[in-house]
Amino acid sequence: MYNNDKTHRNETADTTTDSSTDTGPVAEQLALTAPRTTATYLEAEQMSWISALAELQQQGQPCVLVTIIEERGSTPRNAGSKMVVTADRIFETIGGGHLEYKAMELAREILSSRSQDTRLERFSLGASLGQCCGGATVLLFEPMGQPQAQIAVFGAGHVGRALVPLLASLPCKVRWIDSRESEFPEQIPAGVEKVVNDEVIDEIERMPAGSYFIVMTHNHQLDLELTAEILKRNDFAYYGLIGSQTKRAKFEHRLRDRGFDPAVVARMRCPMGLAEVKGKLPVEIAVSIAGEVIATYNAAFGQESKKGQPSVAKLLPASRRTQA
Repeated sequence: MYNNDKTHRNETADTTTDSSTDTGPVAEQLALTAPRTTATYLEAEQMSWISALAELQQQGQPCVLVTIIEERGSTPRNAGSKMVVTADRIFETIGGGHLEYKAMELAREILSSRSQDTRLERFSLGASLGQCCGGATVLLFEPMGQPQAQIAVFGAGHVGRALVPLLASLPCKVRWIDSRESEFPEQIPAGVEKVVNDEVIDEIERMPAGSYFIVMTHNHQLDLELTAEILKRNDFAYYGLIGSQTKRAKFEHRLRDRGFDPAVVARMRCPMGLAEVKGKLPVEIAVSIAGEVIATYNAAFGQESKKGQPSVAKLLPASRRTQA
């Protein structure tokens, strides 16, 4: 694996172009934006793509698996060749050159957008890519390990200890926050970040837009202050507060006195969890909350992300579908 960020490339890469593949000014410009070195090729080959996927999954790091699924004419690698791309590394290769550079660039756009959609792209290996192979290739981009939800759980009490392991088993990135170190269990579920902070409210601003917030602390006043800060952001995908309808009514009254828009307050889920899952045991409450989280991030499950776009079931390019 190797570090492929722009700083690394600018500091270490040899920008000399190969005259045997130079196709003119376009190729020269692309060569300057996508330099590669012999050393980086060797480093990229040190771990197989399947080992890389396993390691990244264990670390909870998102990546994109790039696969050549069709080749026409002369191409640098055969169909079936794979490359794994993360935000700052690659594993294996699909042939190098500007095709690989454009594939890495597109893969990182997918990562930065947190897209879950599988994608097909066709590339002609001609002057536009600064390559003279003359063939064409179709690449499949498969996002992997991208969390469906980034979740901040405030409170390490009995319900929190039942809930967090459930969330950790889902495709979610979880931050578990409390001011009391002693409340956390000895073993924190894999992939969960434990945060001990006397000023737990400060952790709200550290979450990205579109996050999920779950508040279940030991203190009602702290719950209220956390609620106010979360609602001030109003950029969350989900906000759940543990409590009854009575607690909700009291909080709505106090938030109204603070000038909060009723429409914003209405986004708060309290009581939270699926109404159909009843019970008072911590694990029963946890299952209800986890179910609501799943229902929220899977609200569009099975639907096409863009009208008119092919579904995941139609991955093969038209050339192969017509031959089937």
